[in-house]
Amino acid sequence: MTTSSRTLGDLFDTFQREAFRLETLDDYSNSGNVDAYHAFLAGEPQPDDYNAGWVEELRSHTGKGKRVYRAHILRRPLTDYLRFELGWGYQKNMSGGEEFYILDVTGKPNPLDAVPDFWLFDSEYVAVMNYDATGRYLGSEVLGPERAAEFAQHRDAALARAEPFTEWWAKYGA
Repeated sequence: MTTSSRTLGDLFDTFQREAFRLETLDDYSNSGNVDAYHAFLAGEPQPDDYNAGWVEELRSHTGKGKRVYRAHILRRPLTDYLRFELGWGYQKNMSGGEEFYILDVTGKPNPLDAVPDFWLFDSEYVAVMNYDATGRYLGSEVLGPERAAEFAQHRDAALARAEPFTEWWAKYGA
């Protein structure tokens, strides 16, 4: 893989039009928000300030007309972590303008089975997100523009098969 000198943080600071995320895992519980995840599992209410920093960043982007959106490939029944992520995270992040889509592959083949998690910025730069088997974030690798078209195809394939989160959640949410 070709790596540029840019970082994931640089890409968030400099994107002009859109940032797209593909999520492929059913458990990111070792990557952050661990305390919130345990509170969710214990049946505690969501704190008012949950994800406040990310929601503020989202508003700074969406307030300038930039689009931040993601698709999550998943299967039912949902893991505890996905119930947390979709119920607490997605719901909260929508208040900052982030858009969500679900590609539910329950009972059917995953059309993007070997595709890793990634962020795609302005269809020009890709940051591949690396995780271990327990869902612990290991870091990202920023790829150069020569790989962007490949990941734009993955984005388009996911979105062509996905449905808006709010519609999916109304049918299958907890």
